[in-house]
Amino acid sequence: MSLFFFFFFISLLPFLPSSSSLHYPFNYSIHIDCGSLSNSTDVFNTSWLSDRYFTGGSTSVVSEPLHFQHPQEKTLRYFPVSSGKKNCYTIPNLPAGGRYQLRLFTVYDNYDGKSHSPSFDVSVEGNVVFQWRSPWHESISRAGAYSDLFFTIDDDDVADVCFYSIATDSPVIASLEITQIDPASYLVNDSSILVNYGRFSSGSDQWGPGFSNDTDRFGRSWQSDSDFRSKVAGVTTGAHIKAISAMKNVVNVDKAPNYFPLKLYQTAVTVIGEGGEYLEYNLPVDAKLDYLLWFHFAEIDVSVNRAGKRVFEVVVNGENVSRVDIYEKVGSFAAYDWSYVVKNLSDTELNVRLVPVVGAPVICGLENYAIIPPDLKTLPQQVVAMKALKESLRVPDRMGWNGDPCAPTTWDAWEGVTCHPTKNGSLVISQIDLGSQGLKGYISDQIGLLSNLVSLNLSSNSLGGSLPWGLGQKSLVKLDLSNNKFTGSIPDSLASSTLQFVYLNSNELEGLVPEELLSIGVHGGAIDLSGNKGLCGGPTLPDCPLFWNKEGLSTAGKAAIGISCLVFVCVVLFVAYICYKRRQNDYDFGLPHELMSLAAKRNRYQRQKSLMTLEMESQHAKGFIPTYNAT
Repeated sequence: MSLFFFFFFISLLPFLPSSSSLHYPFNYSIHIDCGSLSNSTDVFNTSWLSDRYFTGGSTSVVSEPLHFQHPQEKTLRYFPVSSGKKNCYTIPNLPAGGRYQLRLFTVYDNYDGKSHSPSFDVSVEGNVVFQWRSPWHESISRAGAYSDLFFTIDDDDVADVCFYSIATDSPVIASLEITQIDPASYLVNDSSILVNYGRFSSGSDQWGPGFSNDTDRFGRSWQSDSDFRSKVAGVTTGAHIKAISAMKNVVNVDKAPNYFPLKLYQTAVTVIGEGGEYLEYNLPVDAKLDYLLWFHFAEIDVSVNRAGKRVFEVVVNGENVSRVDIYEKVGSFAAYDWSYVVKNLSDTELNVRLVPVVGAPVICGLENYAIIPPDLKTLPQQVVAMKALKESLRVPDRMGWNGDPCAPTTWDAWEGVTCHPTKNGSLVISQIDLGSQGLKGYISDQIGLLSNLVSLNLSSNSLGGSLPWGLGQKSLVKLDLSNNKFTGSIPDSLASSTLQFVYLNSNELEGLVPEELLSIGVHGGAIDLSGNKGLCGGPTLPDCPLFWNKEGLSTAGKAAIGISCLVFVCVVLFVAYICYKRRQNDYDFGLPHELMSLAAKRNRYQRQKSLMTLEMESQHAKGFIPTYNAT
């Protein structure tokens, strides 16, 4: 190897990617162009899928498409009230147990001609994460806005992104992206959701997916810090902000678990003045939440060549939380990241100051995330039961039966469904009220999984089929299935429940009514079985036919038939035995014609014998007795 090549190779080392960046194991991503009918590829070579995985709604186009740069920003899906107050994108086949970034683009642009930007909420995995309230800021209403967050899927492979109508407003969405990220990234705890409330890169314009060709493995876009930086840089007149750029590559970048990109550390800002000047940022927030601040530093000023030459303090909402000496921590041209959690803010603005101790402060970037604690979720087996009921009852879209039946707890999004929390921190279904909703299906057997159901009202619909055995939970107190078309018998499971009110009138049920069920009316409850011509055995019902029980024979009837069959078999066996014995006593085994000849000879012999006997008797009467001499 030549000396020239050796030095050339050494000079390239800072520019070579780290080993962690050579192999990135999280390669799942999906990009949905909401409202689009076809797949497409944008100018950044991102593949967009046509609209899919939605539960309802309609499509539209922004009113001024030429104002938007990308195709996925021009089409949209909206969810009118007729689609129900809860609609979702249910993304299937995600790697289970993974952590993901969700990125949405939301725009109104007067697509409906009503000049009224809508109010609605957005949830992820049953947690409300975005709240849009009318009127929107004019620039956002016309040009739209990107929003993103990090979330974890615990034990399944499906992600629910749901939209909730407020009043008569129609939620709207233009694009939806999900990107798998390192499961250990940005972890506060395993289940919290981190909602982006501001992410900026210092000393540069906005960059990242959708804005530039610069890559970020997590799909993060970075705003300019000028959007958040205070106009007052310090106390000294004439102080000003200075942007600086790295003269060579920065190391310790693009590494697990957060994979912060190299570009983030290639620019920074500092403050120039006579001394004492600080950098200040004001970040908009919502009160009563905790926030995760993630600071990004790199000493990219070649004049700072030793520890102690640049030292500054980080002050958050007036509290000194850390003293930073970048060179002391990692040296020069190396990334240094540090995070801090702000607890339970009482204000709508978060103030961050970098106050100098020695030299001037410097910063490459800052991220601010609201920490959304996980909301309660419905027990998985009850989610299965409710989805099965949705299919079997043919619940119409207008009732919004999408996503988690009980979450988020701030919404009663499944019309007619009431939930309550349990001691173990889960949600369960306690009441279903779907009377007079035009339902035309049947009751799924999975209803037995609703072990906390107290009241079920499906009256005045057109439901049919038999009543499932799972109906009759120990928790069930009230059951109203009146005015339907149910057939078959009443299951014994209803008799073993704690029912106090039972209304099965005006159906097509038949068979014997369980005695325990009839006792409900005696013990202070109420029961109505009228209008079922096939039911029998109750005080106001006709007597059941002899040996008849429910849809068939009673136990006594079955026993009687069994005994009769046994007697018949015995008689048949006895007759067969007699025939067999008689056949054994028949010694003539000749052929039919031989048997006839033998019978004729036997008859002649008998006649001759009879004649001889008569002749001997006649001779004896005349006194003539023949004498035989012995020889």
